[in-house]
Amino acid sequence: MQSTAAPDVWYRKGLASLGRGVRASLGHALNIGLPPLCPACRQLVGDTGALCAECWSGLSFIAPPYCERLGIPFAYDPGPGILSMQAIADPPAYQRARAAVRFDEVSRKLVHALKYGDRLDLAPTLGRWMAGAGRDLVAEADGLVPVPLHWRRLWTRRFNQSAALAKEIGRATGVPLAYGALTRVKATVQQVGLSKSERALNVQGAFRVPPDGKAEVAGRRLILVDDVLTSGATVDACARALLRAGAANVDVLVFARVVEAVRVPI
Repeated sequence: MQSTAAPDVWYRKGLASLGRGVRASLGHALNIGLPPLCPACRQLVGDTGALCAECWSGLSFIAPPYCERLGIPFAYDPGPGILSMQAIADPPAYQRARAAVRFDEVSRKLVHALKYGDRLDLAPTLGRWMAGAGRDLVAEADGLVPVPLHWRRLWTRRFNQSAALAKEIGRATGVPLAYGALTRVKATVQQVGLSKSERALNVQGAFRVPPDGKAEVAGRRLILVDDVLTSGATVDACARALLRAGAANVDVLVFARVVEAVRVPI
């Protein structure tokens, strides 16, 4: 009797090839009808999610030398392991923070497009940049913990931008996601416009490790993932909750961070 296995395999391969062809044709038709635009300035670009030349040149990637603790860039190289004055004067609960870019006009538009414009197509690009910026963190990490939204805000926004970024970092690095490690138990007001002390008070007691999430936390080296680091109050509150639940170490990885005026490192 002639085996039907080979024809069946050919049939499934043919369907897969046909599916790829249909998706490519639909994508081409969509690009003709809706040409890709720069997510920051809305100028025409060659590929979906790509930046135009002007916005790309205006994006300020963060690279060494920077503060070993906070990831704040230095104006010159003071030598290995040097800390910024901010890290010395007010050390955070987390161990290290890294960011892909400075929070400026271009990065702000990208964050707002992802966060408020439902531009989830930006998450793969931003996530890859974050994975590169945090390569020293992910090399030692056991899990990625996205900063959670309160359920009411998640209901209105429909997705958590930090979770979308964490998913892409995990895809690029192989570090597993720990979605259930942390919950937001208190609805807080938006941090925008608050002072540093007000931000810290706003998120005090807002995060907790649920009972069924302790296994994802205890004894593990974790990376908190968020979109923007401003004062650090939110990730500091998250780190304290994870450390109280027994995390061995907590680092922070964000897409963009606010960089104040350059100060001389210690």
